[in-house]
Amino acid sequence: MLLPTSLVGSYAMPEWLIDRKRLQDRFPPRVRAKELWRVDPQWLEEAQNDATIMAIHDQEQAGLDIITDGEMRRESYSNRFATALEGVDMENHGTALDRSGHPNPVPRITGKIRRKYPVQVEDVKFLRAHTDRKIKITVPGPFTMSQQAQNDHYEDEAALALDYAAALNEEIKDLFEAGADIVQLDEPYMQARPEKAREYGVKALQRALDGVKGETALHICFGYAAIIHDERATGYHFLGELAETGIDQVSVETAQSHLNPKELAPLKDKKVILGVLDLSDPEIESPETVAERIRAGLEVVPAANVIVAPDCGLKYLPHETAFGKMKAMAEGAKIVRAELA
Repeated sequence: MLLPTSLVGSYAMPEWLIDRKRLQDRFPPRVRAKELWRVDPQWLEEAQNDATIMAIHDQEQAGLDIITDGEMRRESYSNRFATALEGVDMENHGTALDRSGHPNPVPRITGKIRRKYPVQVEDVKFLRAHTDRKIKITVPGPFTMSQQAQNDHYEDEAALALDYAAALNEEIKDLFEAGADIVQLDEPYMQARPEKAREYGVKALQRALDGVKGETALHICFGYAAIIHDERATGYHFLGELAETGIDQVSVETAQSHLNPKELAPLKDKKVILGVLDLSDPEIESPETVAERIRAGLEVVPAANVIVAPDCGLKYLPHETAFGKMKAMAEGAKIVRAELA
């Protein structure tokens, strides 16, 4: 199918599951934030299962072709995996600056980073059991995790990032074994800190992909629109560098940033996950608006290489808005698909 549709990863979390106001009043947590859950711990897994089924059903009803679990088991896109690793002191947190320059509690690295056990394998199995469509699971990238930690063990950040990558490599292989069709690495800090990303981020990415057999994606963005407001005006600082990596798909914001399609040119030989939903705008796009944004991307990237998606995760949107935007996206893709046919 031309122009398959997919979420970037997250979907709107229900009010009965998580305290959305407390979630939105802070930066995405880097350490565990169990106080955000509304459900008693003994029932939390069951509640997360129900929310995941709801997210799957909504995606199917909206007409999406590639289904995610909506990230319903996570307080943030990165903290569930990053805090499950050996070498992290979870009793005494560290501090690091987030991409806006504010200090944030983060995992404190006190020993060698290793994966202790599969973290998201059961998530994939649950997702696979509840849909017959193509499925994608997301994990935090090694470079981003290295920037969201206080390093009290490694001599340099590059070594830390490479050990994160080794742990992630084991996880990715197990995720494909469990039934994932696509595994996506979330690397927003490659955009936020491009010099460091050039120095050792690409090397860490390649290490994470070493020996992986399966379709991989990378999400690079300006941060959640609900939290980061002004960075998009400067454009991407790190994008073309991904052209020579082993990643198969690259997720790029184009809607809110009004990205010049020419910036996609270095990626034209890869699959581009084209962001066509502006998540800073509470209005639901019309299918024709979505179609216009897709056509702009097709000026540079061949249709066979385009996957249609939101700019970023839908985590912070009200449910009705998230579903409406998602449905408009699927209908907009259908318009352009018919034109191409």
